[in-house]
Amino acid sequence: MKVLGYQWSVISKGISKGGLCLALCSLLFTFSFSADAQQPEKIPRIGFLIGPSLDANAARIAALRQGLRDLGYIEGKNIAFVLRSADGKLDRLPALTAELLHLKVDIILSAGPTVTRVLSEATSTIPIVMVQDTDPVGNKFVSSLARPGGNITGLSTLSPEISGKQLELLKEIIPRLARVAGIGESTNPGIAQSVKETQRAGEALKVQFQFIDVKDLAAIEPSFRTAANNRVDAMLIMGGPILNSDRKQVVDLATKWRAPAMYNEQGFVEVGGLMTYSVSFAHLHRRSATYIDKILKGRAPADLPVEQPTKFEFIINLKAAKQIGLTIPPNVLARADKVIR
Repeated sequence: MKVLGYQWSVISKGISKGGLCLALCSLLFTFSFSADAQQPEKIPRIGFLIGPSLDANAARIAALRQGLRDLGYIEGKNIAFVLRSADGKLDRLPALTAELLHLKVDIILSAGPTVTRVLSEATSTIPIVMVQDTDPVGNKFVSSLARPGGNITGLSTLSPEISGKQLELLKEIIPRLARVAGIGESTNPGIAQSVKETQRAGEALKVQFQFIDVKDLAAIEPSFRTAANNRVDAMLIMGGPILNSDRKQVVDLATKWRAPAMYNEQGFVEVGGLMTYSVSFAHLHRRSATYIDKILKGRAPADLPVEQPTKFEFIINLKAAKQIGLTIPPNVLARADKVIR
């Protein structure tokens, strides 16, 4: 008889029957242990697809990683990330999506509705977690906030409602405010609702609102020139993957035209922008870690309610205000969550 290629008679020579059985068991256990050692436990792979550049999203990615660490996940040990960015070139999203699917990631995080749209068209089986979405039901990503019903769940930003509040704050800071340009991306899902909400707030405040569309990176500078030529009193930067990809250029252009600008998120203020009132995107990214945790532990996205924001930020940059000769009223300054001096 042969065992693992060796003559049984050779192995058994000089060994008692009991010792022979013990030797055989030890030999089989050794080979079994060796085979198991060569097949380590599979580490879950989390894909993260982003429209803007990775640099533009660095703080948000750091917040996500912190959220996972808080839940006991350590990158490279019991979880792995596959980050992909379109660098503001949204036509790259389908190819990047195909790459993530080819890599067989277990969950895909989506950084915004434009990304979610591409992912939803590519897979109906891999769980998709929206880190931020302006209107998940209106965008038809989920059946309802309480019961999403498919492979998509995550967090909502409620940004259409926020747009009206942003205009109100501009009016408080600039009492003579009469004309405002909204600079955003018509291809960004949810922007149409944001524009309607801002127009509604503008009518109540007797402020004329004009939307200027940014369709690609090359259109950023002309959009500011158009706003300046229209002699607007302020600008509302409504965001999107293209504008978020080059925040510094956006801020520099607003400063160049000496236009008071309200931005849709903190990253613009951190590079010199005047102010922002928005949901805390860092908080949303930290919270998205809880969805990853629940899905990895067996929960279905269809049964995980979409979470609405609970943390908002009003940040003012006094350095930027001084650059354009703007004085922030003390009562507005007192309401800021953070003041950059």
